Amino acid sequence: MSIVEDARRGIITEEMKTVAAQEGVTEDYIRRGIAAGHIVIPISPYRKVKACGIGEGLRTKVNCSIGTSSDIVDVDMEVEKAKAGERAGADTLMELSTGGDFFDIRRRVVEATSLSVGSVPLYQAFIEAARKDGAVIHMREDDLFRITAEQAKLGTNFMAIHTGINRITLERLQRQGRHGGLCSRGGAFLTAWMLHNDKENPLFAEFDYLCEILKEHEVTLSTGNGMRAGAVHDATDRAQIQELIINAELGDKAHEQGIQVIVEGPGHVPLDEIETNVKLMKRMSGNKPFYMLGPIVTDIAPGYDDRVAAIGAAMSSSYGADFICYVTPAEHLALPNMEDVYEGVMSSRIAAHVGDMIKLKKRDQDLAMGHARRDLDWEAQYSLAINPERARKVRSERMPADREACTMCGDYCALKIANKVIKKLN
Repeated sequence: MSIVEDARRGIITEEMKTVAAQEGVTEDYIRRGIAAGHIVIPISPYRKVKACGIGEGLRTKVNCSIGTSSDIVDVDMEVEKAKAGERAGADTLMELSTGGDFFDIRRRVVEATSLSVGSVPLYQAFIEAARKDGAVIHMREDDLFRITAEQAKLGTNFMAIHTGINRITLERLQRQGRHGGLCSRGGAFLTAWMLHNDKENPLFAEFDYLCEILKEHEVTLSTGNGMRAGAVHDATDRAQIQELIINAELGDKAHEQGIQVIVEGPGHVPLDEIETNVKLMKRMSGNKPFYMLGPIVTDIAPGYDDRVAAIGAAMSSSYGADFICYVTPAEHLALPNMEDVYEGVMSSRIAAHVGDMIKLKKRDQDLAMGHARRDLDWEAQYSLAINPERARKVRSERMPADREACTMCGDYCALKIANKVIKKLN
């Protein structure tokens, strides 16, 4: 039985118990959420992973994506990036390599982390076709399904699969056009393959077969967002919404068969359209866990896109997004290095917390920090900080003569002055 089928039968698994304890909710709340499709816990029969609950009423989770490119294939670096992401507090990891030995890279990354690991199987299928036959348009449909199963057996326990791109979706894209083109690799691969071969997307046409594979290997389906906007002027267009309609319908079908489902959201979205996107996706998908890719809220800040995405992610989380894919400072410019990965995770974790302050009313940590600052309790401030090491390092490098205060105010620390006055009044 799958975890969904267990939940429907009233069985509370160890993973459900762990997530309930992490989130401060009842075990039956988690079980009912999984049975209804509102919560997922990506698991794998091939390796033990750190249980991570994603969905309604739970803390907003952050994904860290890594992977080689056709220009840079350094497996040791990818392993270190995976470790950096986990050290920074990422909740999940996606291994998205497009260069090198796919099997060896994913095997080593999976072995290096305790986090749930996701992938996009069609990357490997299309790139292997290009290597062997000269172009992605020569991808064989059977290879796509074979690779999906092979990746699952490595312990890859959630997968972004582009089920919602079909002939109707492409027709919407062709009729309207795009200012920023197609930014999704999966979307571009499939579009080229479908148009050249005059065939339907096999992931859509053979969806039942895909579900058999996913269920056999207990893989969580993340309905890929191949029509997401790559520029804010393309946000919420017809192609994106058409893909969402198909993904919502297929997500229901997969869940009925006992498969956990996440719905992926758009990438570049202006601030005034974020609420619409979150609520539309939640409503259309039946309140399934919503995975927001960023979002990037302005297109003019390369080098700072982790900050740009954090703005969008905070708003997305506050409106109900459950899962955030981080963005690094290297976005749109280069393959991220370890420092980019670490900073990207931190930016997204801050954004997720800010969103949870609204969505879940989780403000106890902020209240405690306010008290610690009022009392000039530096050790308490470090312990409450999202990155205690960095907070302690910054202060220690610029330690004031008066160790109660900081070098921002020095002798004229407002809190120190006010505390003395209040004590005298009392």
